[in-house]
Amino acid sequence: MDKQTLFNTIRDLIDSRQLAVLCTQKDGHPYASLVAVTVTPELDRIIFLTPVTTRKYDNLTACPNAAFLIDNSENRAEDIYQATAVTATGTAVEVPNTENQTLKALYLARHPHLASFAAAATTALVCVNISRYILVTRFQNVFELTVNHENDAENSTSETG
Repeated sequence: MDKQTLFNTIRDLIDSRQLAVLCTQKDGHPYASLVAVTVTPELDRIIFLTPVTTRKYDNLTACPNAAFLIDNSENRAEDIYQATAVTATGTAVEVPNTENQTLKALYLARHPHLASFAAAATTALVCVNISRYILVTRFQNVFELTVNHENDAENSTSETG
């Protein structure tokens, strides 16, 4: 799969889903959470909201390494061969005030029903700076897109099977 097709496939998959599984860890203990996400047009950042009192926030504060899993499965037996899944890995940071307005507007354009949650004083806007995407199709076709934060997402791909 060429770079542009891979980029577009990942973009289309993420755009087709409102939610992702966020994977964090602390002290060697993994944790998974369902979160509503938005991705930047360049695919270099995935954004979500969380209360600062959550385990996911505590985990990301202790260890900012994170992964997301987004897939198009429908809980059917044939999904094992037909579904597409992407894992995005990166480093989480709470969005600084200088970028908060812009990224929050992007997030709320996709999730307007979360406006009151976003406005709460105890809610953090978290940005995961993505370093790579791993796309799996038909159970065993694996493609990787490395994100270059200087030149956006289309700089490197690899394929395994």
